[in-house]
Amino acid sequence: MADSEQSSQDRTLEPSAKRLVDARRDGQIPRSRYLSHLMVLGTAVLGLSMVGSQLAQACHAVMVHGLSFDLAASSDPTRMSARLTELTLEAAWAAVPLLAALLVASLAAPLLIGGWNFSPGTLAPRFERLNPLQGMKRFFSATAMMDLAKVALVGILLALVGAYTIAGHMSEFASLALQTLPAASAHLSSILLAAFMMLVATLAVAAAVDVPYQILHYRAQLRMTFQEARQEDKESQGDPRIKMQVRRAMREMARKRMMAAVPKADVVVTNPTHFAVALKYMQARHRAPVVVAKGMGAVAERIRELASEHGVPSLEAPPLARALYQHVEIGAEIPAALYTAVAQVLAYVYQLKRYRDGQAQRPSEPADIPIPSGLDPLEPRATA
Repeated sequence: MADSEQSSQDRTLEPSAKRLVDARRDGQIPRSRYLSHLMVLGTAVLGLSMVGSQLAQACHAVMVHGLSFDLAASSDPTRMSARLTELTLEAAWAAVPLLAALLVASLAAPLLIGGWNFSPGTLAPRFERLNPLQGMKRFFSATAMMDLAKVALVGILLALVGAYTIAGHMSEFASLALQTLPAASAHLSSILLAAFMMLVATLAVAAAVDVPYQILHYRAQLRMTFQEARQEDKESQGDPRIKMQVRRAMREMARKRMMAAVPKADVVVTNPTHFAVALKYMQARHRAPVVVAKGMGAVAERIRELASEHGVPSLEAPPLARALYQHVEIGAEIPAALYTAVAQVLAYVYQLKRYRDGQAQRPSEPADIPIPSGLDPLEPRATA
């Protein structure tokens, strides 16, 4: 009991939306039996007050019809059976409006608190409920004691209301014997209707107290500890270690795709040792050359190695390499500010290709390719 109380005290956080959804899926929703009783009994009282006279007349007609028969009908069993079926249908048809109203009330009552909920999981057998020790704990739990107290209190209130109604109408009950049958029936109906209205009022008070209690108790049961909240957040957001592994795997896949594009590049612009940027110009698809790979340090060294292995020309242009690395993402076209500088690089590459094909003399590497001010991340900043 002490551990349970301590656990209850630790549950200070309101239930999350996921916890509420899971509880609903497991069949845990707030319910008030007094609200359901109020809806059904209130509908019955309202229905009898509205159609009670018509229902009484219909029952009277069915009774008169049932007691009126001729000698042939009484001597033929088959006709008696058919007549009984006919009378039953007439009585049922007379009660259909009231029964339909009671059905609607019983279906609408759950919508006022908790709503309709179908949980297939609750139909599965739970063998832990067969444990007598657990059953005794539930029987003597605080919730069970509170439910027992509510039932006893409402029962006492209903008994008091019934006793008050009977005691207040004792003289009227005695006078019924002196009245005609129609008058006595009407008088008795009014007394019973008043008694049922008193019961409805009692149930309304019980429901007004029980509904807020059930909602508060339901949310109190679903409150969470800080540990449960962290665990739920971890489950919904994912384990940080797993997310880190996924990000690492994605980076590795992206690096492999990038390295696979290096052999197809037109040129690799280097720092020469710290940065390397591979460019590819496809005139039919892009307006300007595209950065297909870039890196620094060990990645830059690997880009240079792949370019050398596959005959991709490399050109040392430190400011341009740094600017491309800093300002252009992989798969993006170079900015217009670097068109002139990259055009000089591509012109050298095309001349070098012609030289390798034996169509021209070996070109000289362009030196000190200028780039616009402000694009080189290592360019000294002007100070005021």
